Amino acid sequence: MNKFKELLEKYSMKITGGIGSVPSLVIHTLFFIGIFTLALLDVSFDKIMLVLTTIVSLEAIYLSIFIQLTINRTTAQLHAVEKDIEEISEDIEEIQEDVEEIQEDVEDIQEDVEDIQEDETEEEKKDREDKKLLSNIENQLMTIVREIEELKKK
Repeated sequence: MNKFKELLEKYSMKITGGIGSVPSLVIHTLFFIGIFTLALLDVSFDKIMLVLTTIVSLEAIYLSIFIQLTINRTTAQLHAVEKDIEEISEDIEEIQEDVEEIQEDVEDIQEDVEDIQEDETEEEKKDREDKKLLSNIENQLMTIVREIEELKKK
């Protein structure tokens, strides 16, 4: 049953596509010309109109069915596209949230780097001050040692 439905769908697409084409217009025009030329062959005009009206009515019924099939198919495709768009929108929102979180992480990392740099700068400054202080102490000790030596000599 499913294969049959697929086959009908396939042919309905081909027929719908074919009816809205230039060759279809030419065929219909030739058909109508041919029907009316039957009057030249002594076919009664009433019979011609009866056959023509019946054929045109049947064709109109089938065309409306094909049009409705196309509308239904298009509507289903639009719903599928709408669903896809909603999913994509949700994905975009999630990505935006992820980007915001990453941005916050980057800001935190930048602050940490700045803190580390400040700590290093403070440590370097303290080291310089300590070296300077040690140098001063050393100089003072040297001075004291010299003074003691001079006092010993006296």
